[in-house]
Amino acid sequence: MDSSEVPRAVAAAMSIASALDLTVNDAIVLHDSNRLALRLLPCDVLARVAHEAHAAAGLEVELGKRLAQPESPVARLDPRVTPRVYGSDRFVVTFWTYYEPVSPPSVAPAHYARALEQLHAGLRKLDVTTPHFTDRVAEAEQLVATPDHTPALADADRELLSGVLRGLKGAIADRGAAEQLLHGEPHPGNVLSTKRGPLFIDLETACRGPIEFDLAHVPDDVSERYSDANQELLGECRGLVLAMVAAWRCDRTDQFPNRHQAARKLLNAVRDGPPYPPLNLVMDPA
Repeated sequence: MDSSEVPRAVAAAMSIASALDLTVNDAIVLHDSNRLALRLLPCDVLARVAHEAHAAAGLEVELGKRLAQPESPVARLDPRVTPRVYGSDRFVVTFWTYYEPVSPPSVAPAHYARALEQLHAGLRKLDVTTPHFTDRVAEAEQLVATPDHTPALADADRELLSGVLRGLKGAIADRGAAEQLLHGEPHPGNVLSTKRGPLFIDLETACRGPIEFDLAHVPDDVSERYSDANQELLGECRGLVLAMVAAWRCDRTDQFPNRHQAARKLLNAVRDGPPYPPLNLVMDPA
């Protein structure tokens, strides 16, 4: 979120929380990217704030409600308020349970893989309208095809991304693999290490597709522990995800920290592949 908008976003979240009878005297910014994550105190609730045009907030709340089962490895909506999307001052706000970080902050690969399998099992039971993974690819293709939206993208890189997105989307669809409801972006940044075990957040990216599309977002030592993954399909999905994320980072409105540096790394990985590396190695090679 643009730094000039953060004070208004914080004020909107605090105002809504107070109107819902939550005691709020302070707000701590936990994460600031395309959305803002706040810890509101002393009520100790996690507020997620986005621009009002952010239509996916409703999907995230709906999935949060549907997956609110003891065995489901997802972060819970805050039980003290009605689970829905709230609005104020052109922002939308949702309220979630705040989980104290535990040590170590990273999730062990075996636990990560098991939690993702549990999440997929829960998602298979849901009948919820979501985009198809090819719809998300089409959004990336539109960004790449529109220089006004991606002005920093060189012509050669634009051609590269366009070809990879189109080619891998077609190759994956032609495989006819089984599809189901997916998280959409279950990368390590969307997994919390808590006393309850690994919990997934950011359900707004949910889509339908093969499980390998989700696995393309996780580290090697996680995907190799996931049962019955098609390795050839996983390789194609990794290339597709790298190209998609490169397109997001090239969007002139993207608020990802150090997005230009991230875009360069992603473009290099797309250019060098296949075989394509896992997303985490590109974004954090250390």
